[in-house]
Amino acid sequence: MSIWSRLLRRSLSAEALLILAWLWPGAAHADLTETIRQVKPSIVAVGTFQRARSPQFHLLGTGFVVGDGSLIATNSHVVPTTLDEEHFEELIVISMPSPGTQQAFKVAKVGSDPTHDLALLKLTGARLAPLTLGDGGQGREGQSIAFTGYPIIGILGPNPATHRGIVAAITPIVLPQQGSAQLNAQAVRRAREGAFNVLQLDATAYPGNSGSPVFDPDSGVVLAIVNMVFVKGSRESALSQPSGITYAIPIQYLKSLLATVGR
Repeated sequence: MSIWSRLLRRSLSAEALLILAWLWPGAAHADLTETIRQVKPSIVAVGTFQRARSPQFHLLGTGFVVGDGSLIATNSHVVPTTLDEEHFEELIVISMPSPGTQQAFKVAKVGSDPTHDLALLKLTGARLAPLTLGDGGQGREGQSIAFTGYPIIGILGPNPATHRGIVAAITPIVLPQQGSAQLNAQAVRRAREGAFNVLQLDATAYPGNSGSPVFDPDSGVVLAIVNMVFVKGSRESALSQPSGITYAIPIQYLKSLLATVGR
């Protein structure tokens, strides 16, 4: 074998190793694996409990622990406006501090921001491990993200599930309408209140993921909150079929809401 053949063979081998290293997910997943382990105890299922009905617990969405550990952040649309107090219906969250263990806590709504579809719930007599919130930046297009929650209203199992992807775009929630006939009540209200930017994610979320924290896969710092109804209804109302795009509310609006309740 000539020296040129040997050099070419070595070059191809090195290139193959680089391609394998790029394709092999082990290194990239190692950080996310540890981050998920740290994040999951702070993820809760938000729902209502009524002893006389079946099932007793009705899961409505996802939330996560913030502030001093006594507060739960979620979407405003996840929280019911009224409860059936006559039949002792209660608003509760369920935490899974470790695999196979569940803890239920009664909560009450203490803060709400309907404009950005955010709500804060207060734990009764308990504190859990809070997640770290980001600095309130808009995020970056192409930035890697992950989110953990209860997809498909928990049908896939009682454990929170994690999905990963990237920030595909940073885009305003309000889209121009072609004519007044296309304006619905929500579009009119949004136009009056003014547009704000949301994160468009290249990752699939499902009903039940509303309220899930969108976090940095390496650090676990929360960047945004998944929204499966409020934003999609505004941006995709003209579509005959849903696009499967996931949207999220930037964390800066949650931080502002936290400030109003003194946390």
